[in-house]
Formats: sequence, C-alpha cells, structure tokens
Amino acid sequence: MLRAGGNAVDAALGALLVSFSAEPVLTSLGAGGYMLVIEPGEEPLVLDFFVEAPGRGADPLARDDLIPVTVSFGDAVQVFNTGPASIGTYGVPAGIAHASERFGSLPLAQLTTPAAAYARDGVRLAPQQAYVIDICRGLVTSTPESAALFAPGGELLGAGGLMRQPELADALELLGSQGATPFYTGRLADAIVDWVSSRGGLLTAADLAAYRVIERRPVHVRYRGRQVVTNPPPSAGGILIAQALALLEKRTSPPSPADLVAVMEAAQAMRTSEFLEGLDDPQFVARFLRAADGAGRLGSTTHVAVIDHEGRSCSVTTSNGASSGVIVPGTGVHLNNMLGEQDLNPLGFHRHPPGRRLPSMMAPTAVLRDGLPELVLGSAGSNRIRSAIIQTIVRALDEQMQVLDAVNAPRLHFEEGVIYAEPGIDEATVRPSPHGFAAFRERNLFFGGVQAVQRDADGVLRGAGDPRRGGAAVVVDSLDA
Repeated sequence: MLRAGGNAVDAALGALLVSFSAEPVLTSLGAGGYMLVIEPGEEPLVLDFFVEAPGRGADPLARDDLIPVTVSFGDAVQVFNTGPASIGTYGVPAGIAHASERFGSLPLAQLTTPAAAYARDGVRLAPQQAYVIDICRGLVTSTPESAALFAPGGELLGAGGLMRQPELADALELLGSQGATPFYTGRLADAIVDWVSSRGGLLTAADLAAYRVIERRPVHVRYRGRQVVTNPPPSAGGILIAQALALLEKRTSPPSPADLVAVMEAAQAMRTSEFLEGLDDPQFVARFLRAADGAGRLGSTTHVAVIDHEGRSCSVTTSNGASSGVIVPGTGVHLNNMLGEQDLNPLGFHRHPPGRRLPSMMAPTAVLRDGLPELVLGSAGSNRIRSAIIQTIVRALDEQMQVLDAVNAPRLHFEEGVIYAEPGIDEATVRPSPHGFAAFRERNLFFGGVQAVQRDADGVLRGAGDPRRGGAAVVVDSLDA
C-alpha cells in the first residue's frame, strides 16, 4: 500500500486485512481493536472499535454456559472460555471503514483486494501460526465449522499447511465495495445474530445496529524527556502502562529487572473493582493520571505499526481473543470470545451491561520526541501486553537499543505472585523477592508479540517484527513508492 502511494493508515489497514488470513486464530472480522493515529501538526487520536458487551433485548436466562478450554504454553498454562456465550459485539468492520474514510488516501476496495486474494487462494501457515493452532486445538476444533477450517479431514493444519477461506474472501470484497454496513444491518448481520442466538449467545440485532466507532484522545505520560501516548480508558491497558512508566521515571535509568517487577506488581494491584468501574468515569481517570504523573502512589491479539515518509504514524491492535470457535457459515466471520477472557473479566463473567466496552489490555502506543514519532509500537499477549510494551520502551529509551534488539531482548512478566521469565533473565536479578519464579526454557509468545517502528534523529526508519509471533518488518524505499 505504501508502494501504491498510500499513507501509514492505508498500509496498516492493508496489513490488518491480510492478517485475517495470516493469523487466522487471533484476529478476524469478528474481532475488536484500537488504532492510534498521529498526523504531523495534529493532536493524536485513538479510534476505539473494541468489543462491546451484547444483550440488548436478550433474555439472560437463555444464555448458554461458557466452555473452558486449557491452553498450554509449555511452561505456563492459561484457561480460556469459549462457545456462543463468549461472543461480544464485534467492531473490526466498523473500525476499518471508519479509519479508511477518516485518514486513508486509497479507496477501501483497493485495500481489501489483495487481502481477499490471500483468503481465497490460501496462505501457508508459518511455524509460529501452526504453533498457535496446535496449542489452541481445543478452541479451534470446538465446533464443526471451525474444525473444518483448522483441522480439515480431522488433522490440524501444521507448518506449511495451506489455509483457504473463500467465504472470508467474499466478506472482504463486500467490505471493500459496501463498507461496514452489511456487517451491522441486513441479511449478513441477521445471519450472524440468528446463528449465535440460537446457540445460547447474547448477541442481538440491536447490539449490531447500535455499534459505533468512538474517537478518543489518548493518554499522555512523560518518560525520559519524551511524551508517550497510548490507549485511554475505558481500555485498561494504556492507563496501566502510563502508571508504570511514571513509576519508572522516578527510578534510575536503566531500570533493573527488580524495578520492572515492582512496577508490574503495582499495576496489577491497581486492577481493583473500584478501578475497573472507574474507567467509565472521566473524573476518576483524571485523578488516577494526576497521581501517576505526579509524586503520588505511584490481554491473543495481533498488531501492526507504520510510519510513513511524511511523518504520519499508525499503530493498530486487534484481537479475536483466543476465538469463540464460532465461524458463521456463509459469512466468513470468525467471532471473538471476549466475554470468556479472564483477563478482560477479572471480577467475574457477564457482569458488564449491554453496550459497555470491555476493559482491554490492548494499547497501541507511540513515543514522541519534540512532537514527532520516535517509536511506534504495540503488542499481543493478553495481560502480558503491558509488560511487553513497557520493556520494549525501556530497552529503546533507557538502554538505547535499536528497535530490533529491543523487541528481541528477553522479557519478564509478573502476575498473581509469580515472576515469569525468558532465558536471559537471571533469577538473582529480581531477588530479594517473595514471589515465585517460573523460568521458560525458550522464548515464547506467552510474553507478547511486539511489532514496532523506529525513526532515529537522522530520520532513518527501522522496523522489528517479534520472532515470538513470526512478525516481520518492511522498509519501503522512497524510490520504490
């Protein structure tokens, strides 16, 4: 899209559309997300098209049970809940159409055409995607429709396996020609609602018809002489990243592993019922940020980051959760399981009223130096999103690593009294500590999947795709464009 004369938003949307084929478990048209856009001379803006709690006009007593599925990362285990009752109101089609109209320079149909071709002709699975399908086998084989896609003939697709999604191709072409409307009203939307509601889900026609993309001003926090801008409430991830960076700002640069654990522990402690309920209250958020920025107490996903030659940047994160296992026949829409994600529902499932945006950890982020993007990044990884983003910023700013080294560097994560660590993090560096220590034997997507772009003081652009997720980076020379 850059070579075709498009801008950073066009390029990010083009990559996002292809990701439905290249990362077929973890993102889709039935997902939700956020996009951070920074245009030269303009205030940064976040497009919120994340998943909402459904249920307008539905009978809660008719809801089916969530289906728990255990996923093993080898050295850590996590339970995801799936099935029709896990499906929230999706936002990706609306977000793509809104971003294209608001910021794009190429027609939406031009963005969807190559993505539709990949879906129809098929994409051969990279080893990392085959690994995702393997560890999520209980999720992706939970319905006949999903099993037919991910395990044709009864065998899971492995590395090099060809995954074709002709119905997704049709849906992408429909999005390109008619925009988001068919996904929210009309026959296609009705087919999705009928399929989900008849199987115990809460999604209704009123939920889809009421869905809107929301434009928000991002959270700002100072760090090492820069401004970090990230996802605002009601998402939880950005405000917790801001708090952690504010804490690190008061510590010696570069922070030690023990410092990182301390701020992760502080961020986790903030996720109380008061905090989660307060995310919808502007006054609460303002008080929280003042405390974070002053001398106070201080969530299965994919990401794309782009900087273009005019200095415009785009950072977009989308997520299908771990997938509901529900792919509606004839629509190409693979639906999310956000109502069953423990990381998004820490106080219990089905507590959000219909229409409320779920409090995601997703946090497309940018580091600005003198008002210009220096580092644009985001990550996958549920609760590990915030720790992955924080550590990448620390590596790039405090340790002055180039972006590829910053993304590749070993990571740690603190959660529920345990310090999880990749090879290269010495247990002794986080002692004394009362917490347990879980050492991974190799680098793992458990610790997120950071995709990032960096512009140095001379204007040289570099990118990094996280090897934990099979990420890739491309620099388009101006002579190629």
